[in-house]
Amino acid sequence: MEQVLFENLVKEKFTQLSAGQKKVATYLIGNLDKATYQTAYQIGREAEVSETTVIRFSYALGFEGFSELQSRIQKQQIQQNKMSIPPREVINRSKEEKDTFTKVIEKEIHILGHLLDPMSVKNIWRTVDTLIEADQILITGHGISHVAAHWFSHALGSIRGNVSLCSLTGEFFEKFSNLTDKSVVVVFSFPRYAKETLKIAECTREQGISLISVTDRLLSPVGRISTITLTTEENVETGMNSIASVISLLDLVIAGIYEKDKKRIQIHQQKLEKLYSNYEVFVE
Repeated sequence: MEQVLFENLVKEKFTQLSAGQKKVATYLIGNLDKATYQTAYQIGREAEVSETTVIRFSYALGFEGFSELQSRIQKQQIQQNKMSIPPREVINRSKEEKDTFTKVIEKEIHILGHLLDPMSVKNIWRTVDTLIEADQILITGHGISHVAAHWFSHALGSIRGNVSLCSLTGEFFEKFSNLTDKSVVVVFSFPRYAKETLKIAECTREQGISLISVTDRLLSPVGRISTITLTTEENVETGMNSIASVISLLDLVIAGIYEKDKKRIQIHQQKLEKLYSNYEVFVE
């Protein structure tokens, strides 16, 4: 039987944790590499809780103690490090000598490298299967997140039918009322997290509709309650979210759908091309 990834285990138990235990969970998810060698006391200090809270957190996740929890993290990190592609060296200079653009490019490469982590790949394929099987797909995002939501709705709408985008002015509930238990809602949520997006996510889960979130971290407000959570910047120290990495992640989803649903995509695109041609939609 395949072992549940530590991150998913934390996500499943998150709502049942105490406030202090949630601090431990948030710290560990963002610092798994460091946690492989830190003591319970050190983790508690970083998470601003007591050592006892860290130990109780271990019990809350079903481990017999902190040592077993840490052993689980260590084994998972070793396995993932074997499978991941090492980050590429862009320019062989010291950190102090790197210019602004070099730092941005290196950060993007680091983020994109994480998309090939086993957990990310597994979630991408789950997303692909869920979107292929959905009878309707409703996509939404507010603020800066709306940019990615708009791009994804256009890309997805070009390869399958019944894809809707909620505008910034609302209309979610009007469109949501037409969904079924086979439908999917995709929400985009990046800092600063919009309340409207969280309300939509909560409504979706309460109504039993599958919820996919595209966000910056697993335990973001929408990430922790989603059926599937796709993240782009987990463990990345940055003051700004990268739209480039989000689009790259969505490109992987689209590529996966192309791979698994070629026949239906071909039929859909033939219909589109006929309409484009009949009504002279494009210059060329």
